[in-house]
Amino acid sequence: MRVFVTGATGFVGSAVVRELLANGHEVLGLARSDASADRLAATGAEVHRGSLEDLDALRAGAAASDGVIHTGFIHDFSNYAACVAIDLSAVKALTETLTGSDRPLVISSVMSHGKTEDDVPDPAERPDLVRLPAEVTTLTAAARGVRSSVIRLPQVHGEGDHAFVPGVIDIARAKGVSAYPGEGTNRWAAVHRDDAAVLFRLALENAPAGTVLHAVDDEGVPVREIAEVIGRRLDLPVKSVPVEEAGAHFGWLGHFYSSDLVGTSVLTRERFGWAPSRIGLLADLDHDYYFEVNQRS
Repeated sequence: MRVFVTGATGFVGSAVVRELLANGHEVLGLARSDASADRLAATGAEVHRGSLEDLDALRAGAAASDGVIHTGFIHDFSNYAACVAIDLSAVKALTETLTGSDRPLVISSVMSHGKTEDDVPDPAERPDLVRLPAEVTTLTAAARGVRSSVIRLPQVHGEGDHAFVPGVIDIARAKGVSAYPGEGTNRWAAVHRDDAAVLFRLALENAPAGTVLHAVDDEGVPVREIAEVIGRRLDLPVKSVPVEEAGAHFGWLGHFYSSDLVGTSVLTRERFGWAPSRIGLLADLDHDYYFEVNQRS
């Protein structure tokens, strides 16, 4: 299958590209810059120049492919509403292009939208779930001849991670203490990026139209345990900060680090035979690459 992949050089998308190529698929990967194009070409994928804001490029990539995997997202949390709007426009462009084709579209979403795969909230009732409209747009495209599916991602970890956990590590290093909010009993579901990549391929190949899948290995790791590993590795004290002070201590990460973001993948495993085999979050966090200062530069 010739697959158009957005976010093809990103943390998750690059693993998806490797997984697809290793399993006999061809990849047409979206690349915004020359550097991204060079990295993508080096994997053996074909380069499609454009960006998430270039809707014509997205439509052209989808039209030229047998299926689409959308992992791209602009992670600018200082302007998050704009990033969400760009993502929704991209999803609409992809669904419109694939309408009536019965070709697969798999998009990435977030764990906060439901603890189980059967949880699909109504956007009108949950306006706080700002990425939910992209999910709903994708799932409702099933009625218009798109074999659409959604993969909800928890904390995705592995070498090259540059998101939430590395952010917490940077804050601990800067403040001289590895902190956690309140009692630290709120939890993060998690998955290794290579296991997530396998699920994207399985969804592309097999997911019926209108399916929600959960890429969950660890159902819920207490954030206190995350802080304890970070404190041990950085030789820093580990302490609680009041939940009401989480924003002041952790900045934009305060909301996420204080949230209970758990989930299960029981139905996903039963329906698609997905069996994550990589190490869990806490074991992965004990690797040196999470603590190398220049690894995310």
